[in-house]
This record gives sequence, structure tokens and C-alpha cells, in this order.
Amino acid sequence: MSPDASREGLRWIAQAERDLADATYLQEGGRHNLVCFLGQQAGEKALKAFLYAQGAEDVWGHSLADLCEDAKVFNGMFEAIKSLAILLDKYHDLTRYPHLLPGGIPSEAYDREDGERAIYIAEEVISFVKVQMPAQAPPA
Repeated sequence: MSPDASREGLRWIAQAERDLADATYLQEGGRHNLVCFLGQQAGEKALKAFLYAQGAEDVWGHSLADLCEDAKVFNGMFEAIKSLAILLDKYHDLTRYPHLLPGGIPSEAYDREDGERAIYIAEEVISFVKVQMPAQAPPA
């Protein structure tokens, strides 16, 4: 794996951690639908970080289940986190688009418990990915 690939992975994991921090911040403000969405985004970016660090170039999609499958090509251990990560998939669209919640809106459909669950799962995914990530690239 190239130093550039490792650095790209580190950039993505840094953003995943920032998204998680933002989710925690929004949880205190009661913006639970956005907390859930940012939890999904944090998990997605963490998995993409691993793939980029492996040198993958065509990393796309939002499904954590699919990204775990992609990661398993490089490291079979990703099967262990897939069943937890997949729980974040439901937060990608439903948390943002009213047409997906007939008779309701996302900002009224999620509560503190939903936000706490999304934060917990995102923390677990990020922690798992960081353990699986290759060592940091040497300075350029």
C-alpha cells in the first residue's frame, strides 16, 4: 500500500470522527434526525477510510453493509462489524426526506434514544476500523 493511500485513509477517518463529534453536539440540541444521519455518515466514512487506505480507487455507495462486503476483500474481520454497521443504513435517507415518511417529517420521527443508538454504533464502527487500518503513512 502506498503512503498516499494511507494518508487518504487518514483523511477519511478524521472526517468520520468529526461527523461523530458533530452528531454528539447536535444530540444536546435535540436534533435527533440529524444525529442519526451524521451517525450513518460517520460509519460510512470510516469504512471508506479503510478502503482508501488499502488503495481502493472506486469507493462509492452509502450502504454500510455493502462497504463491509467490500472491506472483507481486504480483511475478513469486517464480517464481525457488519451486523452492527448495517443498523446505520436506515438513517441515510429516512432522516432527511419527508416523502419517505408519509404523514410525518424526519425532525419529528426520531428521539433521543434513536440518536444515542446511532452515536453508539458509529463509535463502534470507527473504533473497529481504526484497529484494522494500516499504520500511519510516513510524513511526505
